[in-house]
Amino acid sequence: MRLVLDVAFWVSAGFLALGWSVALVNAFSFPSLARLARGRTRTADEERSDETSSASLLIPARDEIANLPDNLATWLAQGADEVLVLDDGSSDGTAAFLQAWSARDERLTVLHGAPLPAGWTGKNWACHQLADAAKGELLVFTDADVRWERGALDAVRRALREERADLLTCWPRQRCDTLGERLLVPLVDMLLISSLPAPLARAPRPVSATGANGQLMAWERDAYHRFGGHRAIRSEVLDDVRMAQRTKRAGGHVALSLGRELVSTRMYQGYREAVQGFAKNVLSAAGAPSLLVALWSLNLLTYTLAWPLALMDPRWWGVAAGGLGLRALTNRIAGRSPAEAVLQPFAPLALAPVVALALRWRGGYVWRGRRYA
Repeated sequence: MRLVLDVAFWVSAGFLALGWSVALVNAFSFPSLARLARGRTRTADEERSDETSSASLLIPARDEIANLPDNLATWLAQGADEVLVLDDGSSDGTAAFLQAWSARDERLTVLHGAPLPAGWTGKNWACHQLADAAKGELLVFTDADVRWERGALDAVRRALREERADLLTCWPRQRCDTLGERLLVPLVDMLLISSLPAPLARAPRPVSATGANGQLMAWERDAYHRFGGHRAIRSEVLDDVRMAQRTKRAGGHVALSLGRELVSTRMYQGYREAVQGFAKNVLSAAGAPSLLVALWSLNLLTYTLAWPLALMDPRWWGVAAGGLGLRALTNRIAGRSPAEAVLQPFAPLALAPVVALALRWRGGYVWRGRRYA
């Protein structure tokens, strides 16, 4: 038993040390969208190019009536040349809301999605249709649950040019209104910031060391088509990550950023929806059921079981405190309150239903009334 506990301690401590190492690197090197946009002093020609380059803001929407009233006005206020929202067969009043708004505001164009073809996921098909309809030189895809603050589109435009990126992607600051959301949703930031070093993500190799967030992805039109667009990853659940990897594999440059003060989101309306939302892609992210269970078990050991184990072996107090500190640090980097770190010991427990549902679905999933094999 003693040997088992010793091995568990060193595995857990090593896992935590790795997370801390990556997070500390990212504390200094993972840029916010606003910081990327500031960049160097720009020439007059570059400023004029940004001002004259047309931009299309593209939003797929399926059953988004809970988000549209708060977020639609923020998209229209960005000054994009066009704002296209595609209603993807909604059944909750989304279509009627969009039609009523477009009737009184010519800045909004509403598209009605075609039936979903075989071999496509719903979001990929919606984004593909939006890209086909868009006229802008800059294609900016964003989700209906994302709120844009004043100047966000200008920052996207500037950051894309400043980084000379083929794809610019951004992780919005997470807004959580319920305890269940606060337990689960910030784990997205924690996973990103403690496992993907920004310098490695910017490097040409390895291809796997990159990421993207479908909540905000911006492309120059020619780069989007050159790397295959959404058609190339039509059946992928992790469409954003696969697009980034495909771009990097082909020699393209992917620029990553954090939304912080410019872009925010409330991904899910409560714990139940968060469980279903994470369950649809967590198995694809892990790669295999055994790896998913192993990773969850490691998180349970490090962040939850470390506390009772510390009562038997004082060494575990360091692991327990380190887990709280890592959550506080990643929250701080992402623009959230570090005080939420007190919830971290309960996060693996809240994650258990996600793992169980993902294993039950076995790679297939149900989302917004659609079942995918």
